Amino acid sequence: MNKQTMRQRLAQVFPAEQAEVLAGVIYDAYNALVKADDFNELKEIVRRLAEAQQQTEQRLAKLTMVVQGLAVELGGLSRAVSYALENEAYRGLPRLLKERLGLEVVGRLMRREVEGEEINIFGEARRGDEVVLVVGEAKLQLDCGRSRASERARVFAQLRRKVEAVRRAYPGREVVVILVTHYARPVFIEEVKAQGVEVFQSYEW
Repeated sequence: MNKQTMRQRLAQVFPAEQAEVLAGVIYDAYNALVKADDFNELKEIVRRLAEAQQQTEQRLAKLTMVVQGLAVELGGLSRAVSYALENEAYRGLPRLLKERLGLEVVGRLMRREVEGEEINIFGEARRGDEVVLVVGEAKLQLDCGRSRASERARVFAQLRRKVEAVRRAYPGREVVVILVTHYARPVFIEEVKAQGVEVFQSYEW
C-alpha cells in the first residue's frame, strides 16, 4: 500500500493533519521492515489517538451545551435589564415630556397590549386642551453604525408596527412617538428626530 492510499483511508477516520502524520509514520515503519512488536506498538498509538479524538469530541459537545446554557441566561438577563429601563422610564418621562415637549401626562404611563402588539410605553398626555397618546419603545442601546444597520431597521419596523396598531385602535387621536434608551449616538438622535421620533436617554432622569 502506498502512502497516498494510506492517507486517504486514514482521512476517513481522522482529521486531515492527523491522517497525514499517521500515514507518514506507518509508511516509514513499513518500509523499514519494522518488527511485529514495533508494529503492535504503532497500532496501540493509533488506538490511543482514536480514543483521544473521541474524548475531545465529547468535551466539545459538553462545552457546546454550556455555551448554549449561558446564552439562555444572558438572554434572560437582557430582558430583565430592559424591563428595568422601562420601569425607570415610567418614573422619569413625565417630567421630561413636560420640559421638552410641553406634555402633561394624564394618569400614568404603562405597558399595554394593543391589537396584539406589546407597547412598552403607553399613556395619555395633555397639550393645552388637547389630549394626545404617547407611544414608545424601550431599547438598551441605539446605534447608527454601519454594522448595526439591520438592528436599527428592525427597531424602526417594530416601532412603526406598534404606532400603526395604536392609530387603528384610537382613530383620529394624535400619537407622540418616543424611543427610550440608556445610550444613543448624537447622529442617531438626529436621524430619528427627522422621522418625528423623540429620543430620551436614561441619564436624563
